[in-house]
Amino acid sequence: MRDKFVFAGIFALGVGILGASYLNLMSANADTSVPEDHSGPVMVISVEGEASGDIRIALRDDLAPNHVERIVTLAERGDYDGVVFHRVIDGFMAQTGDVEHGQADGNRRMWGTGGSDMPNLAAEFSDQSFERGVIGMARSQHPDSANSQFFIMFAPAPHLDGQYTVVGQMIDGYDVLDAIKRGTGGNGAVMGTPDRMTQVTIEH
Repeated sequence: MRDKFVFAGIFALGVGILGASYLNLMSANADTSVPEDHSGPVMVISVEGEASGDIRIALRDDLAPNHVERIVTLAERGDYDGVVFHRVIDGFMAQTGDVEHGQADGNRRMWGTGGSDMPNLAAEFSDQSFERGVIGMARSQHPDSANSQFFIMFAPAPHLDGQYTVVGQMIDGYDVLDAIKRGTGGNGAVMGTPDRMTQVTIEH
């Protein structure tokens, strides 16, 4: 548990310092294309709050089969339903997926500190760049500590390349992504009522 609290501080510090500068340096409208031969599962996230609608994500089991399998398992069990976007940094990313503590009616001090009831995953780093719409797995300091949490990029962030596992790329729903309620301060913690994933489903 201590490692998870450490992660919350370190990851937030890095994104808070670097996120805004990368928004200014790179185009936030340069979406990464999903490979034409993609045949993996598609995750559909229904979002409610300041944002309302669906985000569709091509899960890249060609890049990270074990991480994608984990996401599919949690989604099909309904574990992601009702989980909030607890950390959202404008010009950088929106983080969610804490199935242990991330329910909207849970203890907000615990949001972002949990995982799932399954073990952590060994890193599956790739040469896929963290462009706008890319989905990465959150982790603590140790590379092999990703579990259930993930983040969606608002803008390119090449400083993450090779440091976090890429698990997917958005197909559509950028208007929904861009409307997600932003957090405040250096760590992007969302105050008041955060947006949430009301339902997460998988299309095979």
